[in-house]
Amino acid sequence: MTDAQPPVSEEPTRRDFLYLATGAFAAVGAANVVWPLIDQMNPDASVKALASIEVDLAAIETGQSITVSWRGKPVFIRRRSANEIAEARNVSFDALPDPQGDEARVTKDEWLIMVGICTHLGCVPLGQAGDFNGWFCPCHGSHYDTSGRIRKGPAPKNLEIPPYEFVGDTRIKIG
Repeated sequence: MTDAQPPVSEEPTRRDFLYLATGAFAAVGAANVVWPLIDQMNPDASVKALASIEVDLAAIETGQSITVSWRGKPVFIRRRSANEIAEARNVSFDALPDPQGDEARVTKDEWLIMVGICTHLGCVPLGQAGDFNGWFCPCHGSHYDTSGRIRKGPAPKNLEIPPYEFVGDTRIKIG
């Protein structure tokens, strides 16, 4: 007896076409369901608009500070005097709870740019105040020096330095 086997056909059949069409239809349907879920995770236009700001520094005198808003946070920009720069450079690393050199915190010596939020509980420190002539957080008593480094009080870290770059002699881009 011989086993009768159906002939093996190499040509696509109607069933193959239906499998392929069904799979393609399912893939397109799944993509149409998943895409809105992924797309809604993108930031909206108001957040993108705040992602970076440009600030003109020309009007800031030596020893003066301004505060700008970046991503809903206050950013302190201070044009430091030669005395303030010297004070910041002459600090022993042993005296710093969060050791960081002044050179690592600034791009140009006279310009200090930092986020004005206390690293203890998120308060906004007062400028040119405290024991080190820098910033003082009256809520819990944190004292920062002329480079924004924590010197005394409960704050665990220095004031944050945002990403910034000089786009001209008197213009910076934050973010």
